[in-house]
Amino acid sequence: MSKTNAMRMLDAKKVPYEVYTFPEEIHSAMGVSEATGIPAKQVFKTLVVLSGRSKPLLVLVPGDCELNLKRLGGVIGDKNLRMATKKEAESLTGLKTGGISALALLHRKIPTFIDQTATEFERVLVSAGRRGVNLFIATSDLIRLTGAKVVDVASRREG
Repeated sequence: MSKTNAMRMLDAKKVPYEVYTFPEEIHSAMGVSEATGIPAKQVFKTLVVLSGRSKPLLVLVPGDCELNLKRLGGVIGDKNLRMATKKEAESLTGLKTGGISALALLHRKIPTFIDQTATEFERVLVSAGRRGVNLFIATSDLIRLTGAKVVDVASRREG
């Protein structure tokens, strides 16, 4: 398997990580959790959120949760937030859904947020920038490298 840009960046900065691979057909954090054996609450999906007045935002939330747009809006002072469509997310990031990675998009300087539940774990699993490849990385390294603001924006799924 060839390295992703995120892996090359981590290698250059001497940041340790573990690579987890799974079938590319898996596009959901819950599917990644099942394939890797890592609990869904420790698998963080990267969502693209749009605002009428700023750049797109990247928001990382646990696989067993949904993003609460109202809470995120309150945090950033913007009530007009919406999830990007698949097409918009892919166009804005240059990455395919299921492979969107905050680590692979550092050069874009997209404002990044991570749900506070990530701080409950020493390490979390995040996309490596390609479908079928995730990285198990120290939460502190992920937050430091991405400049992510730690926020309370995830809601547990009902049912």
